[in-house]
Parts: sequence; C-alpha cells; structure tokens
Amino acid sequence: MESKAEMRDFVKLPYRIYANSPCYVPDLEMDITEAFDKRNPVLDYSDIQPFIAYDEKGIPIGRIAGIINRRANEKWNGKDVRFGFIEFVDDPEVSSSLLNAVERWGKEMGMERVLGPMGIFDFDKEGMLVEDFDQLGSMITIYNPPYYPKHLEAAGYEKEVDWVQISVEIPKEIPLKYARAAKLSRELFGLRVRKLTDENIRAGYGKRVFDLLNKTYAPLFGYTELSDKQIEQYIRRYLPLIDKRLIPVVENEQGEVVGVTITMGSLSHALRKAKGKLFPLGWLHLLKALKWKPEEKVELLLIAVHPDYQGLGVNALFFEDLIPIYNQLGFKCAETGPQLEHNVKELGQWKPLNPTFTKRRRCYKKDL
Repeated sequence: MESKAEMRDFVKLPYRIYANSPCYVPDLEMDITEAFDKRNPVLDYSDIQPFIAYDEKGIPIGRIAGIINRRANEKWNGKDVRFGFIEFVDDPEVSSSLLNAVERWGKEMGMERVLGPMGIFDFDKEGMLVEDFDQLGSMITIYNPPYYPKHLEAAGYEKEVDWVQISVEIPKEIPLKYARAAKLSRELFGLRVRKLTDENIRAGYGKRVFDLLNKTYAPLFGYTELSDKQIEQYIRRYLPLIDKRLIPVVENEQGEVVGVTITMGSLSHALRKAKGKLFPLGWLHLLKALKWKPEEKVELLLIAVHPDYQGLGVNALFFEDLIPIYNQLGFKCAETGPQLEHNVKELGQWKPLNPTFTKRRRCYKKDL
C-alpha cells in the first residue's frame, strides 16, 4: 500500500464493515493515519507494513497491517511478526489473503511466528473479541463481528492469551473491606492519595507516572517499556484532556509515586456521534462528554502499583478516593480495560464490588 488514496481506503474501510452495527465505536481517523506516520515515536524501533484488499470492482473489502516491534522481540527473545488493524468482509478468501500477506512479509523479515491482533505498541488496541458481541465497545478496545474469530481459527490460528474486562456497578458507599484496607495503608505504611494539576504534570510529575507504568507492566505479556519520546507524546496529548479528579496518585512518605490509576468518562457514544472525525462537529460531541454531560459509564483505563507496594492497600486507597467522586459526577457503572485472564492478583481486587467478567478477547498465534 503506497498511495494516499489507498491509505484513505484503509482508514475508511470500517464504515462499510460496521455500517449497521449498534456496538461498534469508531477510531478517530487522525489516530489511524498518525499510527503510520514516520514521526510516530514507536516507529523508531518498529517496522510496519499495511495491506488492503479490493474486489474486482475496486471496492476495498479488507485491511491488515504487519508489525515488527524489534524491542519486544529483543526483550522476549522471539522472532514475532504481529498483525493489527484487521478488518474484512465475511469471505474466507479475503481474510486468508490478508493473513497470508502478513505471513509472507514476516518470513521475508526473518520472523518465525505470527501474533495478533496486537498493536504497534502495547497501549494500542489488542485482542480479537470472541464473546459478548452484543455489548457496546469502547475507545480503548477492539470490536469485531462474530465471524472474525471463526476465520482466524479456519486459517490455522490458535489461542496465545486471553484478556477479559470487568464491569461493576458503582456503590453508593465505600465497601467496608476497602475502607479498612485504606485506613491500614495510611496508618501502617504512610501512604496517601495525591491529585495532580496540569502544573504538576508539566513540572515532571507526568514522567514519574509513566516511569511507574513501565516498571509495573514490564513483566506482562508482550510489553515493552515506553520510550522518553512516547512518554512526552502521551503527556502532551492525553493527560490534559482527563479530569484530574479521576487520576489519583498514591505516594509514600518520601513522596515517591507508588501507585496510579487513570480513569475517565466513557466516550463511546460521543465517538459514535463524531463518526471518526474531529471536524466539523466531532470535537463538540467529545467535549460535551468530557466536560459538560458525561456518559453514565466510567472507563478504568490503567491501574499500576509498584511491585514493592502490591498487597499493601494501594488499590483500596484508589477506590476510597474515586467512589465518592464517581457518585458526585453521576457515573453509574465502571468498566476496566482488558486484563490478562491469568493475572489472578489483578482480577481478585474487584471482588468486593461484585464484578461481572465480560468481553473476552484473544491474541492468536501461528508458527511460520
């Protein structure tokens, strides 16, 4: 794929696939385009090759991108080519031709295995939906039709890992278990919650938050640490948009950051109204959801606790701080991002909130 017209077809193809879907939440077109821009800092250590399939009339009917994250391969001692951005009509010839294109490219690049769907980087959308196709998607997750995983399995792909999401109703009062654990965390370990300001973030606190994310997520499947250029981009582009009341940071007595959770009101309905575009009016739908009329769901985007402080009540401090704020802002329910199914410690923290496990997603694998 080389021309601007082909890239435009690549970006707009989902509108055909999901024209009548009530659950699909579109990406912003600018985000997809910028992912392939050579100025994207993750491309400093990654190779990416997009492909698009057309029918005999020249109509786009499928897309995919092959991705080689060289730092991930070095860290995990593998020779993996990832596939991402995959979309296709319900035709096995189309899906197999797209996957074959990535497989051939991967072999040419010396790779030995295919993984996907995965992102260029690990904060990108990952995992093909394999359950709960009747539920509304989100801005941070992949939505796909039920026939997608069937095509992958028919093409010889097998499960590598699964992620699940947690959905909870926000309680009116702080559960007693959290209240007790938070009290002990303050009294025994000297931990406290701090709320950031834009000035804090600009003064270097944002970098400290992302350094903690790097340290905490380092052992997780496929993760590679954010580079300084990526951290700078996230701080500049995303943190200013989020209500700082929804980003509690936990510090120890020395003022070191030992925990952070990043949450924000859902933008699912706003993104559907924006239809992938900020202009002319897409920005207004997003601004309304962020500032004036939030949706009823809050997204729990990230939770990170320093390895030395896990099990010391940091998560309880988060919940103690956030539950009253969620009620004040009118949020009725909360949903996490995808969490690895075997991360028992992470999944177990939700038990006092009577969680529902939902929206299973899968990373597939195939040897070349």
